[in-house]
Amino acid sequence: MDYYGYELRRAREAAGLTLAQLGSIVFCTGSLIGQIETAARVPQRDFSERLDAALGTDGLFSRLVGMVLRSQLPGWFQPVAEMETQATYISTYQCQLVYGLLQTESYARAVLGIEQGERLDEMVAARLERQRILEREQPPVLWAVLDEAVLHREVGGREVMREQLGHLLGLFGKPWMELQVLPFSVGQHTGLMGSFTLLRFADHPDVYYSESYDSGHMTANPQVIKERSVGYARLQAEALSPRESAALIARVMEERYGEQAGPDACAVA
Repeated sequence: MDYYGYELRRAREAAGLTLAQLGSIVFCTGSLIGQIETAARVPQRDFSERLDAALGTDGLFSRLVGMVLRSQLPGWFQPVAEMETQATYISTYQCQLVYGLLQTESYARAVLGIEQGERLDEMVAARLERQRILEREQPPVLWAVLDEAVLHREVGGREVMREQLGHLLGLFGKPWMELQVLPFSVGQHTGLMGSFTLLRFADHPDVYYSESYDSGHMTANPQVIKERSVGYARLQAEALSPRESAALIARVMEERYGEQAGPDACAVA
C-alpha cells in the first residue's frame, strides 16, 4: 500500500494536480485521494482504472491494485491465493459455502461480514480480486463439487441466495468449468472430513489445501495428493451430473428462494 500511495502522489504532482483537482476528475473527494496516498485507505480496482485513465499511467495502478488487494487477505491465506493465480487446474469440494472464486459480491459480503467490521469493504474487494483469474484469456480449469447443503444454507437472505444460485447457473456450459452437486441422498462419502481443494500446475507438484477457523494447511506430500485425488474422484462419481446439478440448483432457487429460474438455466437441465 505504501508503494501504491507513493506512486499516486508522484504521478499526481507530475501532472500538476491538487488532491481536490484529481478527485474531481476520478469522481471522489480530495480527502480520499490523500488517504490513499498516505496508505490510510485501501484503493479499489475501479478507482485504480480511473486513475490510469486520468493520469495516463499505462495501467500502472491497475497492476498495483492487485498486489494491494491480495495483501488484505489473511496472511496465512495469501500463499494460497498466489497459487490460485498459477494453477492450471483447480478441483474443490465445498461442504459449507460456495467456493470463494464463485461467490457473488453480495454473498461474499454476507459471509465475511459475520466477523469483519471496519475492513469488510477491503476483504470483499480482495475476494473479488481473486476471481479475476477466471476472466483471463486462459483461465485455469475449475471443477467444483458443492454439497447440497450449500444450496439450502441461507446466507445473506433470500435475495442474496437467488442472485448467488443464478450466478452458479450462469456458469454451466463454460468450457473451462464444471459444477456438480453432491446430493443429500449419497449419505456418507469421502468428503465428510470437510472442504478441500487440489491445485495442479504445469511445472510444479500438485498441492492439497484445507483450512480450519484461522489457519490453512497446504502440502505437496505425494501420498496425501494420491489419497485426496482418489477421494475427489469418488465425490465426482457420486455427485449429480452437471445437467442434473443445474436442474437441482434451479429447483432450489425456485422452491426455497421464491423465484423462477430463467429459461436459459432451465434449458441446461
